[in-house]
Amino acid sequence: MEFRKVVKRRKMVRTFLDERVEPDALERILAAGRRGPSAGYSQGFAFLVLDRREDVDRFWSSAAHVDEEDWAVYRGVRPAPVLVVPCAGKHVYLERYAEADKGWTDQDEAHWPVAYWTVDTAFATLLILLAAVDEGLGALFFGLDEAGLEGVRGEFGIPEAWSPIGVIALGHPARVDPVRSSAATRRARPIEEVVHRGRW
Repeated sequence: MEFRKVVKRRKMVRTFLDERVEPDALERILAAGRRGPSAGYSQGFAFLVLDRREDVDRFWSSAAHVDEEDWAVYRGVRPAPVLVVPCAGKHVYLERYAEADKGWTDQDEAHWPVAYWTVDTAFATLLILLAAVDEGLGALFFGLDEAGLEGVRGEFGIPEAWSPIGVIALGHPARVDPVRSSAATRRARPIEEVVHRGRW
């Protein structure tokens, strides 16, 4: 698909069919995520991939620690056959920038006014979202609260050094999405409000 069409068609899908994602398509999507840029080519991101129904069900059980009614918004997401949990590795960046070619001799986090481990993991996440569209699939990035993240970390053995930044649901979108997203109720900001040329 032409890149412009991919960008235009990208949206957060909130209602999925319980229909298998082809393994080859999933591998291409994950490979696209791996192509994300990273500071110092640190590549400090990793993906926990849940593509078996029993693992997806375990995810929902470990993440849904609150009253089921509070999770009603995810009812349409639960049939998605694939979940990807992108994780950021701060330690990878601290170690990389203590190497000889980067010039820092310590691993002091104060060198980093911006948490590039999170930025780069977000870049990788966006590439996964775009690659899903290119494969004719739908995707949703959603967050979990701290207790939900810790439940998922414990259930799937995510090491403490890796921080999940959210979850990507992948699958075949339902023909009609009954969940009205914010994009349907809010206007897109005009380009003049977003772009500041020469001065803010």
